[in-house]
Amino acid sequence: MATVTENLHSPLHARHRAVMPDWVATYYDEPIEITHGQGRHVWDAEGNRYLDFFGGILTTMTAHALPEVTAAITEQAGRILHSSTLYLSRQAVDLAERIARLSGIPDARVFFTTSGTEANDTALLLATTHRRSNQVLALRNSYHGRSFTSIGITGNSAWSPTSLSPLQTLYVHGGVRTRGPYAHLDDAAFTAACVADLEDILGQANGSVAALIAEPIQGVGGFTSGPDGLLAAFKRVLDRHGILWISDEVQTGWGRTGDHFWGWQAHDQAGPPDILTFAKGIGNGMSMGGVVARAEVMNCLTANSISTFGGSPITTAGALANLTYLVDHDLQGNARRVGGLLKSRLEAISAALPIVREVRGRGLMLGVELVEPATGEPSAQAASLVLEAAREFGLLIGKGGRGGNALRIAPPLTLSVAEAEEGASALEDALRLTQDKLAGGRP
Repeated sequence: MATVTENLHSPLHARHRAVMPDWVATYYDEPIEITHGQGRHVWDAEGNRYLDFFGGILTTMTAHALPEVTAAITEQAGRILHSSTLYLSRQAVDLAERIARLSGIPDARVFFTTSGTEANDTALLLATTHRRSNQVLALRNSYHGRSFTSIGITGNSAWSPTSLSPLQTLYVHGGVRTRGPYAHLDDAAFTAACVADLEDILGQANGSVAALIAEPIQGVGGFTSGPDGLLAAFKRVLDRHGILWISDEVQTGWGRTGDHFWGWQAHDQAGPPDILTFAKGIGNGMSMGGVVARAEVMNCLTANSISTFGGSPITTAGALANLTYLVDHDLQGNARRVGGLLKSRLEAISAALPIVREVRGRGLMLGVELVEPATGEPSAQAASLVLEAAREFGLLIGKGGRGGNALRIAPPLTLSVAEAEEGASALEDALRLTQDKLAGGRP
């Protein structure tokens, strides 16, 4: 067990609460200040060391303080930090060329943004302009960002503070495999039922729907997903109506799922998406996002448009070094191998713990759903207690899901087998401690 120095009534936390909005959430009863990191570990202001299994919300994709990325950023910072899209940028073109080739989208064009939210906003702008419609299909339990537009298509009510929206959003089934009206069906029947639901929704839509936006694995939703091939089945329906498919790869991109470089490739039987959005991991902590789309779709805008900060010299230099390291070191393969071992270990741990309903996900994108053992109902309290306990054992994890009852595990893709075992052991201790607390026993 790691020794963690407590930081009761932190002056920095008091200052944070006095100046930041109340709705900006922080983890832990006593929030921590992370001061530096190395590899898969970070340290807080009290000197406590943690194994990082969340990576700044799936953003530190390769490693903390990766020398190749740090060197690229430092070198670029000594030249010029910023110029905007009004000027040519060699780094941006180099990175866009690589992403276009990797995307799987034919005749691809790339537009850089500063975040996944902005990337999804741009994708929706493209789709609704191209289709001349403000109707959008989204999956239930989804999350696509925190802007006014992206909140309007978010199917997870915990992250949707307003019903107002510039879009008319129609929600379809398919994001959650093991709960809901189709959970009892096998994969083929589940897919058929979701497709029938989609057809029914389209039959009720009053106008031409612009696009379906979907996360191949729902991130904030608790790392849930439908069966492989579901989105391909959707795409066959969409293609008949000329409706675009937007794949939100903000969390599933860059090989994190292990089996595929992009999440959509688990659903590739009907071809690639029309639009793909990315962010988070590509910048390894730098503010980087973007959109890939067929030229016909990307070029549909007729008004002037630029990006002041998207694709800046320093962010693209860092992202290019990060992507090069990821590909050269086959981190997708590492995510598949180490992630598979970690999932098996978590499944073995959870088999004897009634508090755990399900271990799910793939690669190094794993979710653990927690419930009340007696009723099987989702337990946000259990997730909060495990989050706190894991920190005490020197492990940082995330949480999400419907009502916040799922643990989210997404370490940097360089995670070693030994570190996976270390993290699994810490999580086992945290789960057992929490189960004892909820049962009224002594830890």
